[in-house]
Amino acid sequence: MTDGDSNLPIIERKLGLQIWSIENMKMVPVPEKAYGTFFEGDCYVILHNKRTSHGIATDLHYWIGKDSTQDEQGAAALYVIQMDDVLGGNPVQHREVQGHESETFQSYFRNGIIYKKGGVASGFRHVETNMYNIKRLLHVKGKKHISATEVELSWNSFNKGDVFLLDLGKVLIQWNGPNCNIAEKSRGLALARSIRDSERGGRAQIGIIDNEKDSPDLMQIMKMVLGERRGELRDAIPDTKADELQKANVRLYHVYEKDNDLVVQEIATRPLTQDLLQHEHADISVYISKCKCLNLELNADIGHAAGFIQAKGYPPSTNIEVINDGAESAMFKQLFQKWTEKEETQGLGKAYSTGRIAKVEQVKFDITQLHARPELAAEQRMVDDASGEVQVWRIEDLHMKPVDPKKYGQFYGGDCYLVLYTYMRSGRPHYVLYMWQGRHASVDEITACALNAVELDKKYGDEAVQVRVTMGKEPTHFLAIFKGKLIIYEGGTSRGQTSTPEPTIRLFQVRGTDEMNTKATEVPARASSLNSNDVFLLATSQVCYLWCGKGCSGDEREMAKMVADVVSRRDKLTISEGQEPAEFWEALGGKAPYASEKRFQEPNTHYQPRLFECSNQTGRFIMTEVVGFCQEDLDEDDVMLLDTWGEIFLWIGKSSNVYERNEAIASAKEYLKTHPAGRDLATPIILVKQGYEPLNFTGWFNAWDPYKWSDGKSYEEMKNSLGDVSAISEITVDLNNINLNKRNISVINSTVSSTKRVSSEYKTHLNHSDSNIYSNSNCNSSPSPTSNGEGIYSREVLMNKTVDELPEGVDPAKKEYYLSDADFHDIFGKSKYEFYQMPKWKQQNEKKQYGLF
Repeated sequence: MTDGDSNLPIIERKLGLQIWSIENMKMVPVPEKAYGTFFEGDCYVILHNKRTSHGIATDLHYWIGKDSTQDEQGAAALYVIQMDDVLGGNPVQHREVQGHESETFQSYFRNGIIYKKGGVASGFRHVETNMYNIKRLLHVKGKKHISATEVELSWNSFNKGDVFLLDLGKVLIQWNGPNCNIAEKSRGLALARSIRDSERGGRAQIGIIDNEKDSPDLMQIMKMVLGERRGELRDAIPDTKADELQKANVRLYHVYEKDNDLVVQEIATRPLTQDLLQHEHADISVYISKCKCLNLELNADIGHAAGFIQAKGYPPSTNIEVINDGAESAMFKQLFQKWTEKEETQGLGKAYSTGRIAKVEQVKFDITQLHARPELAAEQRMVDDASGEVQVWRIEDLHMKPVDPKKYGQFYGGDCYLVLYTYMRSGRPHYVLYMWQGRHASVDEITACALNAVELDKKYGDEAVQVRVTMGKEPTHFLAIFKGKLIIYEGGTSRGQTSTPEPTIRLFQVRGTDEMNTKATEVPARASSLNSNDVFLLATSQVCYLWCGKGCSGDEREMAKMVADVVSRRDKLTISEGQEPAEFWEALGGKAPYASEKRFQEPNTHYQPRLFECSNQTGRFIMTEVVGFCQEDLDEDDVMLLDTWGEIFLWIGKSSNVYERNEAIASAKEYLKTHPAGRDLATPIILVKQGYEPLNFTGWFNAWDPYKWSDGKSYEEMKNSLGDVSAISEITVDLNNINLNKRNISVINSTVSSTKRVSSEYKTHLNHSDSNIYSNSNCNSSPSPTSNGEGIYSREVLMNKTVDELPEGVDPAKKEYYLSDADFHDIFGKSKYEFYQMPKWKQQNEKKQYGLF
């Protein structure tokens, strides 16, 4: 589609990426093979469509190279505004500056972003596949989001802490600084393979230098290109980026024009509420430290936000997002305490309106579907059907003391408890370890509870999922395992030897409709604690009253009777609201006003889950968001935070930093404390170890592979799996046509281009080794989308065919490789570039689905 009144090109309504560069003030399509590569002297327009549960979400970006002209920048911004109009005002608009791109932008390029010198004005164009006349040095930065900047071909460009790629066309040499970590090495390797497969059609070789002394031949090539190195390498340059802590300082401004002047009016600071946004206004909310602006008016443009940045004195690299009313992003919504969609309903289908509180009904779900539908387990916060084994310990004198099974489910606010839940899954036991912290427990007891949890976890092979539970904020599964008999006493202790006598009169509020969701909580024993919507138990020395408010249900009354048998051994007397005997009011100290209006519950607001990489490497808690996350984003050397709003998951990779593992809980607490929406600090925090993920965690990920970790290999194991490939003899050094042959070099090669004949057995081993490496990296092997001279075949010739039925020369493992671009997109619904960016297992699943496996 296009707009007849503009110079817009044809804009396809398809999922995935479309990229244009600005050439002579016009939008020119960028070849798919060049996606992720940007010239520093140019500007680009990027359109991204993705399917969500609410339809298609569209993002429009314009990217500004550091050497681009003002005219090019203005043209790119104008095209984005025109495209937004053509697309009905639905896209979220982004302004991206080189080196300061948003997480959303970076998520499109899993293998990393490459910055190239020059641009259209310098006569440069995006390279075509199989171009070998190249000599450049790339400085690779980042861990979760990678960027590679073309730098001077000199040893002066190197430092001890980063990865550098020397690209010589047919040979790519990856030089790993002595201080760079495994994740940086792995990401650098993924980028090198991406260049090999996308730009060189697979016809390039990769050499790796982890230790210069162990790679003399590769170092010889580097010295021939860069000259002899003189002096010591520079120390690593620390990453400079804003962290999640800085986002706590958020402000909302109303920006508007008055008499041709830009007026900036501060409306509110953290925490923000949704009703502050007025539909007729353009509002800008700002992370003061990170300076990220979001503009919320359909007719507003990036010019207003740019003017705001200038007026406030923020740096020109500040990111800008223009968000239209009704098309708010997940990140934007989480800046507010509560966010309710206009389409949500209350009661019997009445539309929700801002400022009112919606009534929602409890919807029962089939507990037997949890294993078949992990997304249901995630939504319902349930690990399983709660039929497993329960063990409870109380922390006493800083040690664990078993609780009498008859007392299971009774928790006192002056104590801390450990609850171990064991359940069977796939024929083997799994564990959930709850740490329940009483509101009145001492700091020493809370600390001892955490320490004893660590020791108990070790006893079970460090496999337990650890859940911090704050009194009054018990998660759904915790309620379910006590089968409707969970009772929370406000104070006191369950210890046998206590000098404090138990009160003779106690009042409990009972909420719940079945054994899976019922809890009784002690409240002050006075009339003002009552509520017409609930059932209350009043336990005295003579009788136990079951007070049934007018708004309670029959199910709630039945559950209260079950709890009453635990709370009191006295006779039970059921009374309805308005028919209380005098003794009832006497026990409560006399009549008093209480909540008697029908309760309107808050709506079940659905927040989109967000995944962050956590790091303390700079001495501060830094979080990097992973947009559009999948299982592949969980790296074994990372600590990841998954925020599902109702719960905080901390995923601990098996090779993660010891300090980060030890500080994980404190980091999660800090995350909640500094969240711009003013989050509840008692939100349950759940510690999950790699390989032992429960259903309520995996359900947040699409197509979770439970066997992914079973055969995972570390970076060193991937290198060692090369076997004989690491012993390649003869190295021919010709700077116009460098070729690596058998010698003592770590080389990864999928298409060996050698002056020597290579045996078929050797080729087979080479390809097999390479595929093993790909299977454990974030980005998998990408066959070149070109035909490599083998030709393009129709889908009828390739789909659902055995090896014997395929045309001669067609690789049966890569049938899709021989489809035309049009057929490929028609079958898979995406381009070859996007397909080969997917994890290997996802590629195979889709190939099986369409008869191309």
